[in-house]
Amino acid sequence: MIREVTARDAADTAAAPPSSGVKLAVARFFSGENRYLPPLFITLILLVSQVSFGVLESFSRTLLAIGTAIVFELALARLVYHKFPVLASAYITGISVGILIRSPEFWPYALTSAIAIMSKYVLRWRGRHLWNPSNFAICAMLLLAPEFVATLSIQWGNTVWPMLVVWLLGAFITWRVKRFHITATYVVSFVALAALRTLFTGHVFLAEVAPITGPMYQLFIFFMITDPKTTVKSWRGQCLVAFLVAVAEMIFRLEQNVDAPYFALTVVGPVAMVISIWMSSRKPAHAVAASSTARN
Repeated sequence: MIREVTARDAADTAAAPPSSGVKLAVARFFSGENRYLPPLFITLILLVSQVSFGVLESFSRTLLAIGTAIVFELALARLVYHKFPVLASAYITGISVGILIRSPEFWPYALTSAIAIMSKYVLRWRGRHLWNPSNFAICAMLLLAPEFVATLSIQWGNTVWPMLVVWLLGAFITWRVKRFHITATYVVSFVALAALRTLFTGHVFLAEVAPITGPMYQLFIFFMITDPKTTVKSWRGQCLVAFLVAVAEMIFRLEQNVDAPYFALTVVGPVAMVISIWMSSRKPAHAVAASSTARN
């Protein structure tokens, strides 16, 4: 439908001060409706991390991961849904793979991205995929090819400004898209459970809490656990799942698993999704609509 511009609309637009137009443009840019905001933010994380510490194995491997994700997204969307997809999600998946895995070979980057995108189309229940694509693919590769694949373990070190830039911008963006409560719940839970872990490990508190300051965790807390497609619907449910992921991660860490956050989300996330989908299917249609309206 084409909206007709009336004389009154034109007059209102002309009378509006320039600053209001700028404010509106900024508000739209940082809104949840801007599907290209997360890709821009994850690119910022990549650039800050690379300039500060050289986190990438190589740009060519990261570009291979991104390209593979986009190609598979295009092909599968056309094959399954007969339409061209918005590629923002595929870009995030590919760049996440390019940042988070480590391998001397090229093929793991392509294969991990391919597994990630295929999981969205294959591992589904009642119209929704259950796993965060990049998280699922990374865990699959860690289990299937541990001799070829490892994960990013670089920390920010003593340089504070890169971490502050990413955390402040990430907090602002997740707040604007109404996902900050998930990130905040996970961070608070991680810090509290880090203190609890010291009772079991004998390590000092700073050693237990330090991992959350690294680049890998920036992607995890701002993208993986907040992924709208693989999180439960209710606000309380999202906070509960974030807490349970932190608890599961603590258990994996106590078992000396250095990839604890990935496996924690892989275990907790789909279980929560199945329960959420099942509970939603049991609600009358009018109750689901009312709940959705209340959230918006």
